[in-house]
Amino acid sequence: MTDGSSSSFFPDFGLLLYLEELNKEELNKFKLLLKNETMESGCCQIPWAEVKKAKREDLANLMNKYYPGEQAWDVALKIFGKMNLKDLCERARAEINWTAHSLGPEDARTQEEQDEQEAVQGDGTEYRTQVTEKYCITWDKKCLFGEPEDFHPGVAQKDQELLEHLFDVDVKTGEQPQTVVLQGPAGVGKTTLVRKAVVDWAQGNLYQQRFSYVFYLNAREINQLRERSFVQMISKDWPSTEGPIERIMSQPSSLLFIIDSFDELNFAFEEPESVLCEDWTQVHPVSFLLSSLLRKVMLPESSLLVTTRLTACKKLKPLLKNPHSVELLGMSKGVREEYIYQCFEDRKRALQVFNSLRSNEMVFSMCKVPLVCWLLCTCLKQQMEKGGDITLTCKTTTALFICYISSLFSPVDGNSPSLPSQTQLSSLCHLAAKGVWTMTSVFYRENLRKHGLSKSDVSIFLDLNILQKDMEYENCYMFTHLHVQEFLAAMFYMLQDSWGTKNSSFQSFEDLKLLLESNSYKDPHLTQMKCFLFGLLNEDRVKQLEKTFNCKMSLEIKWKILQWLEMMGNSEDFPAQVEFLELFFYLYETQDEAYISQAMSYFQKIVINICGKIHLLVSSFCLKHCQGLRTMKLSITMVFEKMLNSSPLAEIWDGGHITHCWQDLCSVLHTNEHLRELDLCHSNLNELAMKTFYQELRHPSCKLQKLLMRFLSFPDGCRDIASSLTHNQNLMHLDLKGSDVGDNGVKSLCEALKNPECKLQNLSLESCDLTTDCCLNISKALLRSRSLVFLNLSTNHLLDDGVKLLCEALGHPKCHLERLSLESCGLTVAGCEDLSLALISNKRLTHLCLADNILGDDGVKLVSDALKHPQCNLQSLVLRHCHFTSLSGQHLSSSLLRNKSLTHLDLGSNWLQDDGVKLLCDVFRHPSCNLQDLGLMGCALTSMCCLDLASAILNNPHLQSLDLGNNDLQDDGVKILYEALRHPNCNIQRLGLEYCGLTSLCCQDLSSTLRRNQNLIKINLTQNTLGYEGIMKLCEVLRSPECKLKVLGVCKEAFDEEAQKLLEAVRVSNPQLIIERDCNDHSDEDVSWWRCP
Repeated sequence: MTDGSSSSFFPDFGLLLYLEELNKEELNKFKLLLKNETMESGCCQIPWAEVKKAKREDLANLMNKYYPGEQAWDVALKIFGKMNLKDLCERARAEINWTAHSLGPEDARTQEEQDEQEAVQGDGTEYRTQVTEKYCITWDKKCLFGEPEDFHPGVAQKDQELLEHLFDVDVKTGEQPQTVVLQGPAGVGKTTLVRKAVVDWAQGNLYQQRFSYVFYLNAREINQLRERSFVQMISKDWPSTEGPIERIMSQPSSLLFIIDSFDELNFAFEEPESVLCEDWTQVHPVSFLLSSLLRKVMLPESSLLVTTRLTACKKLKPLLKNPHSVELLGMSKGVREEYIYQCFEDRKRALQVFNSLRSNEMVFSMCKVPLVCWLLCTCLKQQMEKGGDITLTCKTTTALFICYISSLFSPVDGNSPSLPSQTQLSSLCHLAAKGVWTMTSVFYRENLRKHGLSKSDVSIFLDLNILQKDMEYENCYMFTHLHVQEFLAAMFYMLQDSWGTKNSSFQSFEDLKLLLESNSYKDPHLTQMKCFLFGLLNEDRVKQLEKTFNCKMSLEIKWKILQWLEMMGNSEDFPAQVEFLELFFYLYETQDEAYISQAMSYFQKIVINICGKIHLLVSSFCLKHCQGLRTMKLSITMVFEKMLNSSPLAEIWDGGHITHCWQDLCSVLHTNEHLRELDLCHSNLNELAMKTFYQELRHPSCKLQKLLMRFLSFPDGCRDIASSLTHNQNLMHLDLKGSDVGDNGVKSLCEALKNPECKLQNLSLESCDLTTDCCLNISKALLRSRSLVFLNLSTNHLLDDGVKLLCEALGHPKCHLERLSLESCGLTVAGCEDLSLALISNKRLTHLCLADNILGDDGVKLVSDALKHPQCNLQSLVLRHCHFTSLSGQHLSSSLLRNKSLTHLDLGSNWLQDDGVKLLCDVFRHPSCNLQDLGLMGCALTSMCCLDLASAILNNPHLQSLDLGNNDLQDDGVKILYEALRHPNCNIQRLGLEYCGLTSLCCQDLSSTLRRNQNLIKINLTQNTLGYEGIMKLCEVLRSPECKLKVLGVCKEAFDEEAQKLLEAVRVSNPQLIIERDCNDHSDEDVSWWRCP
């Protein structure tokens, strides 16, 4: 290559020619890499502002300026390599070499001297040759168990491409990953892929511009190493002809370390980062060295490629700095199909096996792993040859693996294999179980000895192909696949003699309760073993295994699990929806209908999110055997949408399967005589699914009373749901909030309401895209319906004209409506005139919500005038956020003196101020005021109004609930309130003081109040800065038997660690006390009647 003084054409202008070949996106990527390159190399950095705006010619000039001579080309070639532009690199190198031939004699001698020096030191060729020979993969080599000879997925094209781009720059962030995690299930091909990477690099086909050297470290080999230096650790494949390995360590940015099978490492990685080792020449335990490398304490500039199973990611991720994760998914659906066909000579049988495996998503997903796919095909082939029914076998993973395990014991050439004894089998299953719990899948001679497995014992399981020996690494054993280990681990629990005794050698993983309480989020490594365990509760399967192994298994665990389920069903803290779904997965594995029925009898309410075919399959199977259910909440997504988007053939197959499962699930509506409430909110159901559901809803045996169908689509204009209202006379509550009902849908519903067969009492049409046009239909329905007592029309564009039409019905004596919500309906003072008249003439309406409408003072005056009328029977009035001022306090106060029925008044989020509240308090003190619940949240109040409020509290024996949240009362104001609360005449039960500017100074007075007041059961103090001192004072009284408080509203996370400990101690000592941020759920339902009909 020419030096800086060269004036040859290529170095001066060649760079520009090559930059011209980059498209716009590639040029931007080149610039980003140039920015990172200069930062890493420590060279004089080209100002980013200049690089960013530079055109191709300007960029070439900048590079020649900042990197004179050959430096510019070194940088450019390195970046081209990172961008995987192989063709560009090769052409550029060829031209550079051609230019080099024109060097003068003096320069040529210098080049020869450099070449001789490199030859003495070694150029890496020997190392590349050695690792190629060691790791080269023979693609047509048969698998250990005889996979199809003419088919092997090897490294698929998509995986090869994934490999090539693992270290590409992220175009969005401009960052190039230094640490890449390649994750995937056992056997999916992670090791194959990274070994292919080593070979490709060694052969000059991969990462040539990115890494000068690649080192491969395997967990199985590392586990057997003791103390050494890191440089000794990586020297195993280093040829002596290459010279000292230390010389390449001085350029760590060009090194890639591949750590294969992190999940198999027997290290805790608990060392503090501060004590780790930077020096790669120092001798340490290998666990210490590996921890230093992973955490970037040692060789921080080097790159890492780590492979791991998904179950170990939680352990790995905290060790790494900015890891980039890539998942290896295994064989695609198409490749799986091709693979299965290669396992059979008879295409008809192949099709039968493919369809049977595909019918269960869990099983078909397992087949992504080539070895598992082959194992299952082999045992199914044997079963078909014996005339067995593979459809039943493919229903569950447990049945399939029983089939596989049994196939291992089939006679070969007339000779039956040796059977293990009960002791040998128990020892192996114990080893398997401990391995699953500790995420250990590789076992060494020492592990086997500890579990009582001698060399002869091991040979039995090797001969059966249950265990296999690693051919590369000495003394390494593993089960033929992780699923085989998980299956035998589940058998361990079935081989236990008694679950009541625990001796001194008892280990935590032997505790059945711990296994049952695990879940897939916290303990994903236990999920499949737990699945197999439930599958082994089936008595027929147990008999089959007993026959296969000639052993005795216990079903005592079956009843232990039922006891645990009964305890869970009776617990207030029963798990949330994801754990219910898990339970269904496990119960489905049993395929024991009587057992499922008994297990589900302990639950009266279930909550499930069904977001796939497999979820629907297991849920429908379990729910149709659930007889005691009273409430069911389902959200169905990603099921019926896929039917619409799939290919015609897949649609016929999948659609029929999905429809059958959906029919089973819907049948619960008539088979379960106790089911009273169903919530289908946020579900995506197609027309066929809806029709199936309505058929079951109209079934004579359906006893459903409450149906919530929020945020659903009704393509038929609600005709079917309307028809169901007249057929099902048990249905009394229908909530369609947020669904696309529209005016046309309301028309259908109103026709049903007019039918005397319809017994609907509560109807919520909140946010249903309604307009004024639908109000005439609603008005007519109100006059004809004898059952409807609650109607929620909130958040619809009804306007004054629409409300006027409604009021014509409200004022009629035939209208039976008792509760009406018109929150956020575009109502103004004009609409209040009609409402006022309706309130006077309607003797049945007791609850009215007008929140979030611009009524103003004039509108409130009209409503207040109606309240004065003796015929007005309103009990609850909600005027929250209605844009009125303190002037309305005068209107309302005069009405409250004369009204004898109103007990609940919500005036929150209005500009009442202290003057307005003072006017109201004058009325509250009056003995004729019957108000029980008063909402003044966010009314711009200060401590100045607290004397008036305190007087009202003392003089009104009816007042039980007072919400003063979001007002600037301060400590001085609430001190006055606390004094009133301590008085024996005070009957306040609920007090809201959220966001009132309170500090720890008010807590002493509050503590005293809580000791003296026996009526106060709920107080909300969220969003106040009480601090540790304030919480300490409160906790003292909360532990006292004198305190009757049941709900304390505070955000525990807002306090320091010590304060949180105090609150947790109170929760433990006083389990009746609820401490949480959102305590409104525990308030009287009637206070928020318009939201929770």
